[in-house]
Amino acid sequence: MSATDPSFLSAAAKLLGPRGFTTDPELMAPWLTDWRGRYTGQACALASPADTREVAALVALCARHGVAIVPQGGNSGMSGGATPDNSGEALLLSLRRLNTIGEVDAGARQITCGAGVVLQNLHEAAGNAGLRFPLTLGGKGSATVGGLIATNAGGSQVLRHGLMRTQVLGLEAVLSDGTIWSALTPLKKDNRGFDLKQLFIGSEGTLGITTAATLKLEPAVAQRIVVWAGLASITHARELLLLAESTAGDALEGFEVLPKNCLDAVLTNVPTARPPLADPHAWHALIELVSSDPAADLQGRAEHMLAEALAVGVIEDAALAASEAQAEAFWSLRESISGALRAKGAAVQHDISVPVAQMADFVTFAIAEVEQKWPGCRAFAFGHLGDGNVHFHVTAPPGAVRGTWEAGPGKAVSAMVHDLVTGWHGSISAEHGIGQMKRDELARLGDPVALGLMERVKAALDPAGLLNPGKLLAPRGGNA
Repeated sequence: MSATDPSFLSAAAKLLGPRGFTTDPELMAPWLTDWRGRYTGQACALASPADTREVAALVALCARHGVAIVPQGGNSGMSGGATPDNSGEALLLSLRRLNTIGEVDAGARQITCGAGVVLQNLHEAAGNAGLRFPLTLGGKGSATVGGLIATNAGGSQVLRHGLMRTQVLGLEAVLSDGTIWSALTPLKKDNRGFDLKQLFIGSEGTLGITTAATLKLEPAVAQRIVVWAGLASITHARELLLLAESTAGDALEGFEVLPKNCLDAVLTNVPTARPPLADPHAWHALIELVSSDPAADLQGRAEHMLAEALAVGVIEDAALAASEAQAEAFWSLRESISGALRAKGAAVQHDISVPVAQMADFVTFAIAEVEQKWPGCRAFAFGHLGDGNVHFHVTAPPGAVRGTWEAGPGKAVSAMVHDLVTGWHGSISAEHGIGQMKRDELARLGDPVALGLMERVKAALDPAGLLNPGKLLAPRGGNA
C-alpha cells in the first residue's frame, strides 16, 4: 500500500474531518516550501490533528499503510527539516492545532503546553503570571514549541539558560506505531533508567512526534542593562567576556560579537539604523545584564565592568542604553545582520560552534583561510561568543549569480568551512539542526561510532523508517 491508496486517504479524511485533512494543492502549497525558499517538496495530503489522540490514531494508520510522515511546526526551520521530498508519497503532519497552553504553575515555575504553541504566545502566557520563558528567537512569532524541541533550538540567552533541552522538564510523544509515551510530570529525582525525553529533543521528528511538553520558567526580569562596546579585535572580545563573567556574575545573560563589516552592512541596508558609537571599531560586543531583583545595582555592575575594561585596554569605547527603546535598537542591529548580508547577493551561511575558549582564534584563522582559498569571497563571523556559536557567512565574488553560485562553488566553500570546524573539534550545527541541508555533511564528517549509535536508536524506534525520512541521518533503504 502507499499514500496514494484511496483507502488510506479516505480513512485519514474520516479520522480528522475537513478541518484536519486536505489534499487541496492550494491549501498545501504554503507549507511545502521552507521559509528560506531553499527546499520545496510534495505531499499526498496535509493533516492537522486537533489533539494527541488524533495524532496517535493518524500515526497508527500511517504505520498500517506504510506511509511516511513529515512533522511540521511553524515551518520556520533553518535546515529544511520540515519539508518533504519530491516523491509526493509522504504525509505532511502539521502540529499547529495542538496549541493549548495550560495553567502556569507559579510555585513550581513550570507550564505544560501543546507542541503547536507559538513561542511568542508562550512568552505572553508566562509574562501574565509574572514569569518568563528564557528562550527567544527572531522568529518567535512563528516558531512553535514542538519545532524548538525537535531542533534543540538556541538563541541569545543560551549563555545563562542553556539550549532548549535544558528548558524541557517533561515530554509527551507519539511513537512510530501510534503508541503514546507520556512523561509530562517532572520529578526532581527519578532514577528509573534512561532519561527518555532527551532522545526526542534534537531528533528532528525522526524518532517520535512531540505533542506536548512541560517547560521550565524563570522569574520575570525586573531590570536590564544593555551595553554596546567597541573593541580592537575579537581576542579583546574574549577578554571582555571573561571580565564580564567575573564582574557581572549570574546577571550576565547575553554576549554577542560582530565585526565592523557586519555593522556596516546593517547600517547600509537598514535606513533607520544608527551606529551606537561615534567612532568606527574593528569589532563590537553587545552585552545584556538582567536581574529579577528590582533593588539589584545592575547599573553599578555594568559601570564597574566597563571601567575595568577601559583601564586595562580591553575596550576602546562603550555606551549603555539609556532607555528600553535604545536597548531594543542595539539588539535590532544584531538581529538585522543576516538580512543585511543576504542583501549583498549570493552567499552560503553556516551555523557552527567550537570550544568557547578557542572561538576568537578560530574566527581569525577561518576568515583568513576562506578568503585566501576563494579570492573575491568575503567571510563574516558574528554570534554568541559566550557559548562558542558563530554564524559564519561567506558572500560570493562580485557578479556571482544567486542560486547558481550556492549550488556550485558555494558547496565547496561550505565543505571547507565544515572541514575547518571539525578540525577544531567543533560542530557543523550549533543551534539550527541538521535537517536535509547538512545530512550528507554529517555523514561525511561525523564520528562513525556516534553515527552508528544514532542509526541503531532510529532502527529501534522507527523500524520501518516512516518518521521524517531523509532528515538528520542518511537513508538506510526502504522509506527512510
